[in-house]
Amino acid sequence: MSGQGGGVQKGRVRNLIRDLRTQAGLTQQMFAEMVGATRQTIVAIEAEKYAPSLELAFRMARALNQPFETVFRFDPE
Repeated sequence: MSGQGGGVQKGRVRNLIRDLRTQAGLTQQMFAEMVGATRQTIVAIEAEKYAPSLELAFRMARALNQPFETVFRFDPE
């Protein structure tokens, strides 16, 4: 446990989706179709306004041929 009062600190899920997707030559729509999401979901994840489910996060990493830890990281604020 960390912080005062014994609570667990909140944090944010950070990602490299936009960079990796564009390096792979994929549009948001193409990538969304590959991983079974909507383009709007990809937009929100890339902007770090939304953290994907574990299942979607693993599909995204696999579609980009990258280890999960390369694509996503947890940043305790």
